Amino acid sequence: MPRSSTAFLFDLDGTLIDSVYQHVLAWKEALDKEGVLLPVWNIHRKIGMSGGLFTNILLRETGLDITEDRIQRLQKWHAEAFNRHHTQGSVRPLPGARELLDFLTREGIPWAIATSGRMQTAAHNLAALGVDPDKVPVVTRDMVRHAKPDPDLFLAAAERLGVDIHQSLVIGDSIWDMLAAQRARALGVGLLSGGYGMDELQRSGAFRVYDDPADLLQHIDEVAARD
Repeated sequence: MPRSSTAFLFDLDGTLIDSVYQHVLAWKEALDKEGVLLPVWNIHRKIGMSGGLFTNILLRETGLDITEDRIQRLQKWHAEAFNRHHTQGSVRPLPGARELLDFLTREGIPWAIATSGRMQTAAHNLAALGVDPDKVPVVTRDMVRHAKPDPDLFLAAAERLGVDIHQSLVIGDSIWDMLAAQRARALGVGLLSGGYGMDELQRSGAFRVYDDPADLLQHIDEVAARD
């Protein structure tokens, strides 16, 4: 069986929750409202960063002033639009997500969630997974100085678990997760469920790539150490 010293540090959107494209559409709605006209594909390529870094980069690319008021408006509108998708029932756990977390818990393997989203949007996703932040370490953008591709989220998650980051696996769906894993000196495991391709994830540092949480659970012995 996998050893309990191997910790799993999960991204949330696109990794455990099927929510990437709802985030894209929510950002599109917020940006349109602010008069920032960008194609959807351009927005998708940046999902997985923190909301603040995301808006800074998009505004810089469009030549618009990066003001605190504008960033706060965009983040507020994005959160409202995304939470509306949740209310409509279009945001759900990915196949195998609950089963994978249940397996790790049952086997005594430590795991935590580290998301570049703020609790304002993460709370609905956690509830959909049945994850109680009072019982499971959950690190959100609100809790660290820098978000992905910086390693702060995953370093904080490992610290909350009391495990060595070098014996941890970062499970994520985006190149930003894999880059953050490299900077944290953790092993990165990529999932295709967020829309990035296998080559992109591998070039960003993923040493294994699976379709989704269900596929990872089927191959759990490939990534977790054995006694």
